[in-house]
Amino acid sequence: MNYPHPLIAREGWPFLAVTAVIALALQSFDLTFLSVLVWIFFLFELQFFRDPPRYIPSQANAIVSPADGRIVAVERVEDPYAQRDALKISVFMNVFNVHSNRISMDGEVKKVAYFPGLFVNADLDKASTENERNAVVIQTESGATVTLVQVAGLIARRILCYAKPGDKVEKGQRYGFIRFGSRVDVYLPPDSVPKVAIGDKVSASSTILAELVG
Repeated sequence: MNYPHPLIAREGWPFLAVTAVIALALQSFDLTFLSVLVWIFFLFELQFFRDPPRYIPSQANAIVSPADGRIVAVERVEDPYAQRDALKISVFMNVFNVHSNRISMDGEVKKVAYFPGLFVNADLDKASTENERNAVVIQTESGATVTLVQVAGLIARRILCYAKPGDKVEKGQRYGFIRFGSRVDVYLPPDSVPKVAIGDKVSASSTILAELVG
């Protein structure tokens, strides 16, 4: 599931290859203006599919962000995937954020569930329950439950998840990808201590979202 960081995510290689071929073909026919437009789109794809290595905090009880982006929710809710009260922290990713998703805490995958749905703006609260999404329920080594939910957005049309029930996963491990613009909801034990606030910018694997108690 984890793989060496080639700086450009493997999910982007086919897109980049096709775009480059189209741009070169246009150049060969002296269609300079169209070729320039396609090369500009190639640069957009290049930044979208970047996948840089990240620092991972060693603090044992730290829950790290599963995605780059901006915090849009910190609230007490019910976790519908693990049927429990929870602290939910949501990270919204725009098209300029890194879209590689990372595991928030060491543990074992207990459940993976996909739900078809809508594609409303992922910045809206209703996206958590109405949009297409994929939930991964993890039991940590201390027995706590952490649920990561990849949520498709207005432009996103593909959620990729490589985690499977029974997998042993590590904090910061790469487990999925979403194309293009989306959000990830993190459901934690209700007594977890949040370390971020709405509007904060966060980085996958590096930013501590919350700390588990006990």
